[in-house]
Amino acid sequence: MQQFLRRLCALLCLCAAVVVQAQDYPQRPIRMIIGLPPGGSTDIMGRQLAAKLAERFGQQVVVDNRAGASGIIGAELVAKSQPDGYTLMMAGGSFGTISSLYTKLSFDTTRDFAPIALFATSPYVFVVHPSLPVNSMQEFFAYAKARPGQINFAGSTPGSVQRLSGELLKRTVGFDMLYVPYKGTGVLLPDLIGGRLQAAIDNVLVVVPYMKSGALRGLAVTSAKRSVVVPELPTIAESGAPGFQSGGWFGVLGAAGTPPAIIKKLNAEISSVMQQADVRDRLLAQGAEPLWGPPDELKKLLARERELWSKVIREAGIKPD
Repeated sequence: MQQFLRRLCALLCLCAAVVVQAQDYPQRPIRMIIGLPPGGSTDIMGRQLAAKLAERFGQQVVVDNRAGASGIIGAELVAKSQPDGYTLMMAGGSFGTISSLYTKLSFDTTRDFAPIALFATSPYVFVVHPSLPVNSMQEFFAYAKARPGQINFAGSTPGSVQRLSGELLKRTVGFDMLYVPYKGTGVLLPDLIGGRLQAAIDNVLVVVPYMKSGALRGLAVTSAKRSVVVPELPTIAESGAPGFQSGGWFGVLGAAGTPPAIIKKLNAEISSVMQQADVRDRLLAQGAEPLWGPPDELKKLLARERELWSKVIREAGIKPD
């Protein structure tokens, strides 16, 4: 009985210490890892959230871009960090694909990460360089079918949802185009705008400014419904690829083992940020839909994404480039 009471007392003391730790959190700067180069949609989202959290916490939230290997370098850094809430990651859609694409990871995307909060969702846009003589997806499909493998296509990193969306589209419609790998959106945009690439699927946040300037031509959105930002663009599903749907999402993760009290505090702060009018307005203007909810919502989304894209990767025989 005495031994039981001692163990119970130790457990209660531990729980109390964790609560105190969460109340005092954060006591030093937080690092926000982004596994892609500056300039892409995940980077844009991460920097917006970092600035707002810094205001609320009174501590710096430092953005740290660790680009390379389809986000694996940044993810590995977070997975192996101390589970104390001081190393976070703004993850995007490609996080749900790497465990299916890469079989020899030093971490497990399910076991080694703690979901903290959803941030937003955003559709992708299929864009082409204006030199391509097409003005709709139907015209593009016909043009591509007549020139199999002659169109250079990019969709961010090799394991990204943008690239996999292109693979899914090819298989759905029945045409071919040549995928050109890049380390991220910020790197591929100069080649796309310069005409060295002919087509791409990427986030509406990134490509809409170039569409408005005439540097790129948008043909359709990948989401199930039209975007409020570019309502004139049809969906790919209504443009000759029935049932086609994909899109971007953004969420915050930490290392597995992060104390639940700290996860709860972070989730509450991020949810408060997402309900600020200026944040919602800015995201909606960029084509993103603000989201917030318990960590379990992000966990469920990750499970759905892994199931969907693992099938595409397997059926298309996609290997790391």
